[in-house]
Amino acid sequence: MPVDMSTSRPAASAPTAAQSRRTHDDAPDTASRFARLVTLEEGPERDAVRDELVTAWLPMAHRIAGRFRDRGEAIEDLRQVAALGLVKAVDRFEPERGAFESYAVPTITGEIKRHFRDRMWALRVPRRVQELRNKVRVARRELTQNPGANEPSVTDIATHSGLTEEEVNAGLEALESFSTLSLDAETAAGDDGYTLADTLGDSDSSFDVVVDRESAKEGLRRLPERERAILYMRFFEDMTQSRIADQLGISQMHVSRLISRSCERVRQEALR
Repeated sequence: MPVDMSTSRPAASAPTAAQSRRTHDDAPDTASRFARLVTLEEGPERDAVRDELVTAWLPMAHRIAGRFRDRGEAIEDLRQVAALGLVKAVDRFEPERGAFESYAVPTITGEIKRHFRDRMWALRVPRRVQELRNKVRVARRELTQNPGANEPSVTDIATHSGLTEEEVNAGLEALESFSTLSLDAETAAGDDGYTLADTLGDSDSSFDVVVDRESAKEGLRRLPERERAILYMRFFEDMTQSRIADQLGISQMHVSRLISRSCERVRQEALR
């Protein structure tokens, strides 16, 4: 017997497509506003609609930021980064491609992850090393997730991740290098008071004259034997001009002229 469907309960009780997409309380229905946004030209009206969309979805951005708390960054800063990712998502979203939430969540999450990757290292680390660190961290976690599993070796991690052992070692070093240690930190427990700074070598002042010394060598070799002897006595044995003159049987004035002439000759040859 036919049933008159006009008296049955309306189908509105079933969730609509838009409602089924909204999996969280902080996922508002903004489809109409996005449809309007794409039709507007640059100007105050478009900016106002854009601001409304950002405000409507901001709670979701804050929720995503909360997933990354307790990782060394203040939650207020994480929320700012998430808000930046949300703005990018609003600006780049194309309504005909699907639900905004499906596009915004990975966009905001990626922005936060980039923040940790690029800004949270105490020292600037090349992106390649950061990526190796992440691959090694994931591989080690997957290899140790079973109860009773031993700490994987470098070879185990390399086989599991598809990296070379050299790359695994670089990633393992980066795992321990997320933060720096103060030079005032003591090297070991005890009363000796030695710090990391005490293990560092001092600058060798001799390095400053290496180039000049090497440049002058050839010019010194070309000097007559007496001029070389005078320069040696004056600058290596620290003898006075008077004493050099007495030892060579010449006048002090002559010694002075020979020193000046020899030094100028060596300097000119070194500058060539």
